[in-house]
Amino acid sequence: MPEVPIDDVIEVQQLLARYAVGMTRDDVDAVVEVFTPDGTYSAFGDTYPLSDFPTLVAAAPKGLFLVGPPALELDGDVGRGEQPLCFVEQTTHDMRIGYYTDTYRRTADGWRLQTRSMTFLRKSGARDSGRPHDPTRPTPSG
Repeated sequence: MPEVPIDDVIEVQQLLARYAVGMTRDDVDAVVEVFTPDGTYSAFGDTYPLSDFPTLVAAAPKGLFLVGPPALELDGDVGRGEQPLCFVEQTTHDMRIGYYTDTYRRTADGWRLQTRSMTFLRKSGARDSGRPHDPTRPTPSG
């Protein structure tokens, strides 16, 4: 793997921290800001365009998005990475654990998430993208 400039690593780490803090604070505008305009989020068997994010976040449980440092591969103006997640629901303290698989792109505004995909780690030992039948989540618009 080519050597990655530390400034790029720090910028992407801060980008991902802004995502986690935005989700924890229920600040959808801050979350949308970390994506490229054509960004997508994948979970529950579906891929959501950025325009669906306000509705998707509104339907999501609220709580703490605790993330670990990302494992990054950056090459010029594009990159990939994975980041562990422990979500703790605010009112019940139920947890969901898993990891994000991301792609990144450098834009005129700096590094941004282009795609983010969630994989849940189940008590059974299974790994999956979520329950497609969850009745509380919206369906993607596109």
